[in-house]
Amino acid sequence: MLAFNSTASNWPTFSFIGIPGLEAAHIWISIPFCVLYLIALVGNALLLILVTAEQNLHEPQFYFLAVLALTDLGLSLSTMPSVLAVFWFDARHVGLDACLTQMFFIHTLSSVESGVLVAMAFDRLVAICAPLNYTRILTLSTVACLSGAALIRGATLLAPLPFFLRTFPFCGANILSHSYCYYPDVLNLACGDVSFSSAYGLVFVLCTFAVDVVFIITSYIKILGTIMKLKTQDRNWRSLHTCACHICTVLVFYLPLISLAVLHRYTRNASPILYTTMSNAYLLMTPLLNPLVYSLKSQQIQAALRKRFWVQRVIAGE
Repeated sequence: MLAFNSTASNWPTFSFIGIPGLEAAHIWISIPFCVLYLIALVGNALLLILVTAEQNLHEPQFYFLAVLALTDLGLSLSTMPSVLAVFWFDARHVGLDACLTQMFFIHTLSSVESGVLVAMAFDRLVAICAPLNYTRILTLSTVACLSGAALIRGATLLAPLPFFLRTFPFCGANILSHSYCYYPDVLNLACGDVSFSSAYGLVFVLCTFAVDVVFIITSYIKILGTIMKLKTQDRNWRSLHTCACHICTVLVFYLPLISLAVLHRYTRNASPILYTTMSNAYLLMTPLLNPLVYSLKSQQIQAALRKRFWVQRVIAGE
């Protein structure tokens, strides 16, 4: 996807960084990165296969999980070429168009993932607070509309940002703080007045991630209020357990995202190693941990995995 070592003279060339101070060990550092990317790709692909193939997983919450897995696959494939190119081939240079393309996919898919997490919170809200109306409200068309709305919102709000960046001149070494193109990082390298683009980037964050966080928190306040009204402690625990996977996924997604945003906005002189660590945690840990969380916490996913592997063992034994 990325055009490394671009030689175009009309547009600037940006330089990725690996792990500062450990350039000589990049080939060895690439081994755990390859393993983590492989686990993320296989795990999310396996979730998609299970939800598609298993009839008992044809429920709204698992349809949303499939959309989440598809989004995580896109995020992994968006960053993997540049990250591994830096570690394997020391290919650090990328042209403006390729950089903006990667940036668009990363931020759009991050917004989609946030929107899907909101849809999953809505699913849990209806399941616990209005269980009798669950099948009427959470239909297949509702799932498709909510997922489509998350994609349209992210792509529409983000579409102007690459065009804004193309209007700026870039001066200096144009060295990025990560192994991929990240909007605040690219914007910091632009020359001229970037106040409007910076303000629009803030509006994008407020209209997507901030609104989503408020809705998720509000949903769980309502869910906790409903759970506390249940008669027995056992029913309280069972109801809360159904939300455990989603709560873990929300924390895995938003904590690195918020940390990286704060790092870029308020700590301009932070250590490059800190930038690298947080950027990799932001875009690698979410696709990696989501399949593991649902495999460990969801009984339906565990049952589907056992069924699939048992069938494979039976076929292999025959």
